Amino acid sequence: MRITVTVDGTEYSDEVEPRTLLVHYLRETLGKVGTVIGCDTSNCGACTVHLNGHSVKSCSVLAVQADGCEITTIEGLARDGQLHPVQQAFHDNHALQCGFCTPGMIMQSIDLLADNPDPDEKTIREGLEGNLCRCTGYQNIVRAVRDAADHMSPGAGPEAERVGDAARTPSAIGGE
Repeated sequence: MRITVTVDGTEYSDEVEPRTLLVHYLRETLGKVGTVIGCDTSNCGACTVHLNGHSVKSCSVLAVQADGCEITTIEGLARDGQLHPVQQAFHDNHALQCGFCTPGMIMQSIDLLADNPDPDEKTIREGLEGNLCRCTGYQNIVRAVRDAADHMSPGAGPEAERVGDAARTPSAIGGE
């Protein structure tokens, strides 16, 4: 079956088996290996990408379901050699150890901040519940999301990337 998707700003058209998971299409066909396969059961969140601007676990989406959609992976966040503010906040706050969960955590954090640009600690923890980390104890991850929110807020200065401006891909999921 032929699908056409836009991944990180580039359009791709490929033949895929109807049973191919989006995570496998991204990694094996497109070489987007930053999207990590953690559990293949949608429990860990390591494979989180943005599909039409909203986070999804790509191990629970068939590639054919993404036909016609816009997908953003962890590789598509940096612009002009500059890390996305959430990526930078994870770096600055040491919000990673082994790094396995980091791509999914970052993608989910961006979605969380797009929905709530000023979350408190409880909201951040609840927003990341579907993403597991075995190393950090989450404290630095929560701190990083809070730091990113501060840097992306309307009063953060002229160079800040606004949550509403660029945190999500431009399109919205149909029907919303």
